[in-house]
This record gives sequence, structure tokens and C-alpha cells, in this order.
Amino acid sequence: MGDKEKSNISFFQKYLTVWVALCMVAGVLIGRYFPQLPAFLSRFEYANVSIPIAILIWVMIYPMMMKVDFQSIKNVGKNPKGLYLTWVVNWLIKPFTMYAIASFFFYVVFRNFITPDLATEYLAGAVLLGAAPCTAMVFVWSHLTKGNPAYTVIQVATNDVIILFAFVPIVKFLLGVSNVSVPWMTLILSVVLFVVIPLAGGILTRMYVSNRKGVTYFETQFLPRSDNATMVGLLLTLILLFAFQGEVFLNNPLHILLIAVPLIIQTIFIFSISYITGKMIHLPHDIAAPAGMIGASNFFELSVAVAIAVFGTTSPAAVATVVGVLVEVPVMLMLVRIANRTRKLFLPRKVGVVS
Repeated sequence: MGDKEKSNISFFQKYLTVWVALCMVAGVLIGRYFPQLPAFLSRFEYANVSIPIAILIWVMIYPMMMKVDFQSIKNVGKNPKGLYLTWVVNWLIKPFTMYAIASFFFYVVFRNFITPDLATEYLAGAVLLGAAPCTAMVFVWSHLTKGNPAYTVIQVATNDVIILFAFVPIVKFLLGVSNVSVPWMTLILSVVLFVVIPLAGGILTRMYVSNRKGVTYFETQFLPRSDNATMVGLLLTLILLFAFQGEVFLNNPLHILLIAVPLIIQTIFIFSISYITGKMIHLPHDIAAPAGMIGASNFFELSVAVAIAVFGTTSPAAVATVVGVLVEVPVMLMLVRIANRTRKLFLPRKVGVVS
């Protein structure tokens, strides 16, 4: 990473790994020693979706939504390969590799540490993660890799449409349990809260400020002021998530590690497939990197909500989805660094490609 690029990284971004670790610890400690706080906040939910977490996710991704220029979005059709890549990886590869990797570790490698019943529920949590490609957090990863914000929105939006039709059938097929019922209200509300509302707010803000003060003012002065809000929203979201599940982590330290192993392997494997394929099909870096991030990361807000709704708050399946949060953030930060360091391996953007 060159000096110029380092100088463009904010204080929060530069030490993000440290802040993430501290926030995870803070969340667990709050859950352990101040349980009244998460108990109070847990009252504010609808269709098993936490409203406080939804608000923090708005804070996290709203600044990035303001960067979406619809003049660029209409040109996405000139380079659809990035969309095809995310669709194939997310729906034809990722759920099935998650099932295969998790099954191998839970039923074979860790069979002396995990009972068959626990293995089945842990597998269910892993499948819920694998069948839900990232929607909210991917905007953070795209931002950190200097991804194309307009293209990232289209990649995410099209996957959200597919989620509505493919998530439940894939989960039921992989689990082989006909009585697994995924609440449709939880599914639809998650998409509305984590994509539709912040996107609409970002677009309206962009239009309002640009019309009043001009596009130059919006791009050079207004947007930079909001960048740190993304990092603050991310860190506060982590504190809340780990506060809600603090006792779970303290009571199951070994199993947390066992669950984390296949999830980490799956994350790195899927990123590698997406990112390397992006280079092979000559995608520019600002499309290939977010494509890799979408494939590697999970829609953990939805996965956790569905696991709680279907299996219960303290169920092993719910624990597995929360471990997904624990694993995802530090691993994705590592993949962000890999993507940034390999940017020069990609061809410069060609004229006519959405920018």
C-alpha cells in the first residue's frame, strides 16, 4: 500500500481491526455484567428483526448509498459480467460448498467433540449463513476496497430479489427437513430495512444537496464528512450483536472455535473463486473486489433472525449464525487487505464501462 493510499485512509479505517476486536470484547462484557441493557433493547423488534440494529445499519451504509449515481447505474448493462459472476457464485456454488464443508467438519473431523444432534443444528446455522449472500455489510467492504458504489448496489439489489425466491427452497433442500419454516415477514422486512430504506434515503439526500449546492460541493465536501459514520455504525452494531449473545460465547468457548473453522475456510474459498474468476473474465478491480466480497460475506442479520425465529434464541443453530458474525468481520478485513494489495494485477477500467 503506497503512501498516497495510506494518507487517504481515515483514523477509523487504519486501525479498524483493533476497533473491531475491542468492540467484540466490549459487547460480550456488556452482555455479561450489564444484561439489563441488551434485555431492554431486545424489546424493540418486529418480525424477529432488531430495530436498534437496523438503525445502526442505516447509519453504517447510508453514507455509501449517497455515493450511488443513477447516471452510472443505467450503464451497468454495458458490463453485465460482474452480475453474472455474483449470481453464479452466490446461488449455484456457495450454499452447496457451505453445506459440504460444514458437514465434513461437524460430522467427520469434529465427531469426537460434537454430538450428532448438535452437529445437525450447527449445520443448520451454517446453511442459513451460506444461503444468504451479504446485503448490508458488503457496502462497507466495497467502500474499503474502493469498489464501484453504483455497480455494488445493482449486484446487491439483484441478489436481494433472488433471495426472495431462492433462500427458502435452498435451505429446505440442503437441510432435508420439510418442517423448517422461514418466516416470510422476517425475510421481506430485512431486505426493506437493510437495503430499500437506506438506498432511498441516500438517493434523496444526493438529489437534495446536489440541487441546492451543486454536484461539486456534494462530492468534495458533503460526502467526506459522512465517511466516519460508516465505521462508527459498524462498531456499534458489533457491540450490540455481541451484547445480545455474550453468555453464549462465554459458555461455549470450544464449540465457538469448532464452528468457526469451517466458516473461515468457506469464506476464504468463496472469495478466492469470485475474485480470481473476476480477473480471468477481465473485470475491473472496482467490480471484481465487491463481487468477491458479496460471495464471501453473509447476510448475517437475516441468518441470525431466521435462526432465532425457527430454532429459538439459545439454540445451537442460532449460536452458529452468531459465530458467523464473529468470524466474518476479521476475516473480511483480511480479504479487504488482500484485494487492495492486488489491485495492480487488474487491468485499468475501459472506456464505456460503468464508472
